[in-house]
Amino acid sequence: MSRYAERSSATERVRRALACLFLGLILAANLGPMSAATAGVEPFAKGFDAQQIATNGTTLYVRIGGRGPAVVLLHGFGDTGDMWAPLAMVLMKDHRIIIPDLRGMGLSAHPDGGYRKKNQGLDIAGILDRLKIEKADLVTHDIGNMVGYAFAAQYPARVTRSVVMDAPLPGIGNWDNIIRDPRLWHFNFRGPDAERLVAGRERIYLDRFWNELSANPKAIDEATRNHYAALYARPRAMHDAFEQFGAFAQDAIDNKALLDQGGKLGMPVLAIGAEKSFNTAMADEIRFVATDVTGAVIANSGHWLMEEQPAATVAAIRNFLGRADR
Repeated sequence: MSRYAERSSATERVRRALACLFLGLILAANLGPMSAATAGVEPFAKGFDAQQIATNGTTLYVRIGGRGPAVVLLHGFGDTGDMWAPLAMVLMKDHRIIIPDLRGMGLSAHPDGGYRKKNQGLDIAGILDRLKIEKADLVTHDIGNMVGYAFAAQYPARVTRSVVMDAPLPGIGNWDNIIRDPRLWHFNFRGPDAERLVAGRERIYLDRFWNELSANPKAIDEATRNHYAALYARPRAMHDAFEQFGAFAQDAIDNKALLDQGGKLGMPVLAIGAEKSFNTAMADEIRFVATDVTGAVIANSGHWLMEEQPAATVAAIRNFLGRADR
């Protein structure tokens, strides 16, 4: 082995050791009191329990708390279920909250396949079955929208209301035009060499999303960025995140078939767009798949609604879920 290779190998061992140490701190933060390193990510309120739940051939890390009608919260890329803590604190007063990390993301297991959103809809159905929950409201963001739609389209009787936030559905509406936006180059960024480029640079890669897709990058503070960067630096985490994007082509085919077979969703839907991102177009997109759509726009926010404007976002969701016409 050359001296250069020896130095590179030693450097990689040190990097992996530091990553494992940082991951230990993150795991402790998720399962116990928050540390200073993750102060920017709000802890879940007392009364929340976290468990690994076997479903549809994999295992998802799920946070559960509160009592009342069930609400399932689904995150997207760049986040994990941790993003929902401020909303969960409000909703748990009169709802039972279920917050999984999606397949291959966060603290969930890393199966080799199954990243089609239609299949991940079955993941969510399995969790509800295990918890003996027949019906639930849905609140979703980003890729969570896609999983949430796949679940609702396959099990429409199990969804009482749906809140979808600032991301389109593959194959639906203006999808073909949306994906031509140069800011969405990451939809096709994957493969072994892409993973080599990102390995050890997860924070830099994620900074690109937080900086370019936000209205004010400073709203996503250093502690929050470090928290998620450490989770995405876990073994296979970025590979599986890329798999979520890699499934989009098949998701588009699946979504068109679900719409053709089952028609539009009939439950009430709140479509929230960020002023500096999808804005009113969010509601326009969701009307392609749902008949009862209410639109809302969160001012002074980019794509990262829960990080940039948590109070306004929580208020909009709380008001919708609290409407009398359940």
